[in-house]
Amino acid sequence: MPVTLNRASQIKEIPATDPRLAKVNLAIKQYQRRQDALIQILHTAQDLYGYLPLNIIQHVARELKIPPSRVYGVVTFYHFFSLKPKGEHMVVVCTGTACHVKGAGKLLDEIAKGFNIKVGQTTPDGKIGLEQARCIGACGLAPAVIIDNEVLAKVDSAKIVDMIKTKVGAA
Repeated sequence: MPVTLNRASQIKEIPATDPRLAKVNLAIKQYQRRQDALIQILHTAQDLYGYLPLNIIQHVARELKIPPSRVYGVVTFYHFFSLKPKGEHMVVVCTGTACHVKGAGKLLDEIAKGFNIKVGQTTPDGKIGLEQARCIGACGLAPAVIIDNEVLAKVDSAKIVDMIKTKVGAA
């Protein structure tokens, strides 16, 4: 389903009292509304919101005087940016060649089964989000998994669900 960014009725306004909006606006001001600072401003917004809501994309576009489609294109091009809220704890499975050969697919299957989520989803309680990365540059550690920015090496698929539960304190 295509996303429409120009219909105000489809996108909720950002409350003026939202302190995160003030910080986004401060970043925009610090970068002097320069269009070439778009990525840095989006990083700031995502750090504040945990993802990039459509109303923030629209706001940034308006403030930088660029089309919302351009901002949306940047957000969807770079893997770092997300249009959906991420989990409180993020699990990233490397699926690069070395990790793939050493069982990354099995790791993803076990995590999906253990938490009843798919790649790109978050558990209903918002605790755990699952992502995959094309390569994390740790081929000697294959298969590698990142849990909350901690790289785990040579991960056993039979133990991954329990490892995640232990790391994030999930029951």
